[in-house]
Amino acid sequence: MTSFNAETPHQEPWDAAANIPSIRQAVDRSFGQTLATLSDLVSIPGIAWPSFDPAPLERSAEAVAELIRRNGVDDVQILRCPKADGTPGGPAVVARRPAAPGKPTILLYAHHDVQPAGDPALWESEPFTAEERNGRLYGRGAADDKAGIMAHVAAFAAVSEILGNDFGLGVTFFVEGEEEAGSPTFRTFLETYRELLHAEVIVVADSSNWKVGIPALTTSLRGLVDGTIELRVLDHAVHSGMFGGPVLDAPTLLSRLIATFHDDDGTVAIKGLVARDDTTVDLTEEEFRADASVLEGVRLAGSGTIASRLWTKPALSIIGFDAPSVAVASNTLIPTAKAKFSLRLAPGQDPADAMDAVRRHVEEHAPFGASVLFTPGERGNAFSTDTESSAARLAMWALGEAWGVDAVEMGIGGSIPFIADLKEVYPSVQILVTGVEDPDSRAHSANESLHLGDFRNAILAEALLLARLDAEGLADNAALGEAVA
Repeated sequence: MTSFNAETPHQEPWDAAANIPSIRQAVDRSFGQTLATLSDLVSIPGIAWPSFDPAPLERSAEAVAELIRRNGVDDVQILRCPKADGTPGGPAVVARRPAAPGKPTILLYAHHDVQPAGDPALWESEPFTAEERNGRLYGRGAADDKAGIMAHVAAFAAVSEILGNDFGLGVTFFVEGEEEAGSPTFRTFLETYRELLHAEVIVVADSSNWKVGIPALTTSLRGLVDGTIELRVLDHAVHSGMFGGPVLDAPTLLSRLIATFHDDDGTVAIKGLVARDDTTVDLTEEEFRADASVLEGVRLAGSGTIASRLWTKPALSIIGFDAPSVAVASNTLIPTAKAKFSLRLAPGQDPADAMDAVRRHVEEHAPFGASVLFTPGERGNAFSTDTESSAARLAMWALGEAWGVDAVEMGIGGSIPFIADLKEVYPSVQILVTGVEDPDSRAHSANESLHLGDFRNAILAEALLLARLDAEGLADNAALGEAVA
């Protein structure tokens, strides 16, 4: 990795007194147009799942490409790589503004594809029509992750306006088109376009803040493994009245197997999984219950701090169950049932070891001698940020300046497996995971929304980060410690 610092030629000292107010005003002047453009993007239902029409996804990529061109970047391409089965991957937008001599390059990542809307009856407004209510913008993708795209573009535009020809930082936009489908071609894409995407710093704008009014840098993400468990007990279905009693049906036995995944207090009971209780900040039980919409009377699971249960301990959920629905149920002993599990992994956990641990547990706990078929699925590594890196410390400074309060270093219970691919392909890169969401954004759920005040602050924070990197590069940590104090 090339070393950039404040002594590099062509770099001017950072003038906070002049730059911060000017950049803030530029963000504010364009904020109305930023929201209008975000609303236009929300109206495009680009879903990368194979069962959905690919045409809206193509329109979404084209709209993002045109948006970046309008904001001063000429080198814009829509690229893709084939999936393992030979079918084309989702369209990604890659746009590059080369660095001036002596300047580093920053890659700004977001994704333009979205989750399906789900049951429309659960939405209070049309999912693909952006609607502003009570200081929030509602719509599918308004937060996850079309707001991430707009944060990148609006921040770049604000800094370009204020610095003009003096803005020499290299900037690459990488807007993926299949993140919500599991990024099936991401690693191939990185390896195919390794040089095109090379940067010293990567900002992944696909996470959350601590709460409304308090920004955060995401410093850890859990890993993920998933798979299916199929249990068979009969060769074929039989009459429950004629044969029920001596043999238990497959859904009952699969339920008994699933019950062994947790101790009585709700702690994951699978041997061999990493778990730690060393978080530096914590949520109160009341805050968590409100954020997660836990019903009154439901006890929380696990032990240790709430934050450790969310960020640094494993969490296992059953996310699908195949058995006859209630609507078509008959008096029959069901011969087979299948469940899909999702296991979030603590940082430091090897996904392959975790998958093996689940397999062993399933095989050892098969109830009543039932036949059990374990099929492994996806796997992804956890992620931890080097919080002492120069980029991380600049990001914490920028977040604090934009919000006017100190930023929090927080973990996220979710997973972004492709970040491990970024680290493997670019081992020296400094990765920053930021976001525009808050605990009530309801990404992937009905009534997804974006807090507009925090969105404005997120744009400003990224603009300040870009301007500061342009002025000073990646200073050594000792010098940077004095500069951001």
